[in-house]
Amino acid sequence: MTRPAPRLLISAAHKSSGKTTVTVGLAAALTARGLAVQPFKKGPDYIDPLWLGAATGRACRNLDFHTQPPHLIRATFERVSRGADISLIEGNKGLYDGVDLEGANSSAMLAQWLEAPVVLVVDCQGMTRGVAPLLIGYQAFDPTLNIAGVILNKVSGPRHEKKLRDVVAHYTRIPVLGAVHRGPDMEIMERHLGLVPANEAEQAAAAIARLAACVGRQVDLDALLELARQAPATDVFPMRAEARPATDLRIGIARDAAFGFYYPDDLEALSAAGAELVPFDTLRDPSLPPGLDGLFIGGGFPETQAAALEANASLRAEIREKGLAGLPIYAECGGLMYLSRSIIWKGERHDMVGLLPGDAVMHKAPQGRGYVRLRESADFPWPRLEDGPGVMPAHEFHHSRLENIEGLPRFAYQVVRGAGIAEKQDGLIVANTLATYAHMRSVGANPWAPRFVAFIRSIKAGQP
Repeated sequence: MTRPAPRLLISAAHKSSGKTTVTVGLAAALTARGLAVQPFKKGPDYIDPLWLGAATGRACRNLDFHTQPPHLIRATFERVSRGADISLIEGNKGLYDGVDLEGANSSAMLAQWLEAPVVLVVDCQGMTRGVAPLLIGYQAFDPTLNIAGVILNKVSGPRHEKKLRDVVAHYTRIPVLGAVHRGPDMEIMERHLGLVPANEAEQAAAAIARLAACVGRQVDLDALLELARQAPATDVFPMRAEARPATDLRIGIARDAAFGFYYPDDLEALSAAGAELVPFDTLRDPSLPPGLDGLFIGGGFPETQAAALEANASLRAEIREKGLAGLPIYAECGGLMYLSRSIIWKGERHDMVGLLPGDAVMHKAPQGRGYVRLRESADFPWPRLEDGPGVMPAHEFHHSRLENIEGLPRFAYQVVRGAGIAEKQDGLIVANTLATYAHMRSVGANPWAPRFVAFIRSIKAGQP
C-alpha cells in the first residue's frame, strides 16, 4: 500500500484572476527545487495543461465531472500521483462556480472529493479592505471546505501589499502565502480561446522561467509545501496489471504548432489497445510516415498556421488521396478544419486537405462552446458499445463553422446537447474518416480509443 502525494487545489474567486499563471509559476518553482510535481487541471482543457506539463516535465491530467464519475476521478488522481512529491490541481473558473445549482461539479467539490486543501488566488486590482469580506464570505459559504491559504495576485506595489496583508491578518485567520505583483514577467500571450498553447509559443521555456522566478520570489514555497503535507493520508492499493494486446497497428498523430490538443489518457488508451503512435508534422513533413494504418488529428489552432499548412501541398494531397482510398482517420475540431476544403479567417482563404466537402469559416463569436452530449447515429462506423447507442459526454469550443457543405453528408452523431456541425448533427463521415467538432475523452462512458483501434484493425483485415 502507498499513500497519495501531498496535494493542493489552486483556485480563485472568479475567472481571469491570474490563477493559471500563478499555478504555472508555482509548478515551475517547485520543480526547480528538484521536486517531482504532478499537475492536474479541473475540467475539459488543453491549453492550461500544456503549460503545466511544460513547467513540470510531467503530463498534466484532466479531472472532469462531465466525463468521469467521482470514483474514476479519485482513481485517476491516485494513480497518476504515485511517485510525485506534490500534486497541484488547478481549478477552473471560480472556486464555487459550475453549471450545477448545488455545486456538484465545482472546483470546491473536486477539492472535497480529493481531500485537498485549497489555496485561493485573489485578484487584488483596485481592492484593499474589500479583500476581507470576500475571504470571509468564501469561508462561510461552505465551512467544511479547507481554504488553507491565499495568494494575493496583481498587487500594484509594496504599499498596496502591506495594506492587503494587514487587512487579511486583522479580519481573517487565513494565512497569506504570498503577494504577486503586476508586471510583464507575469504575463503569457493570449488569443481568442485563451492563452497561447505552450506547444505553439516559441518562447514558452523563457516565459515559464520568468513565472517561476517571480512566483518563487514572492510566494512562501515552504509554507505552501507544509499546507500540502497536511492533506489527510488515504490508503491507495496497488494497481492490477491488465493484459495488453500485441502492438499490431501504426497510427500517425499530428504533433506540431498547429495540432497539440490531446489528452494523455487517450494516447495511453490507444497504446493499450495495440497501437503504436507515430508523430508527424503537418507544417514541415512532406509526406506521412511509412506503414500507417490510420491517422489521428486532434485539435489546435490551424487558423494561425493556415499559410504554412497550405504551403505543405504534398502532405495535404497524400492525406486526401489516402483518406478517399479508405485510410481510417479520426479528426477533432482543428483536425476537422484541416481536413476541410479551406480555412477562411479575417478575409483570407487558405486551401486545406479537401477531404471534407465544406469550408471552415472563422467567426468572431464562438460557434460552439461547453459540454456536449452525443448519440450515435445509424451511420456510426466504429464498433458499437455493448449497451449503445447511448448518450456520450464530450465538449466543444470553436470559433469556426463548417459551411458550404456539398452533397448529402452522413453524420456519426446526433447532438443531444451542443452545437455540432449542422442541424444538431456532428461527426462528418467520408469513406473511413470521422471528423467532429466534439472533443472526446476515452474514459467513463465513452471509450472511443479502443473502438477506433478496433475499427482500424477491421479495415486492415478487410472486414469493414
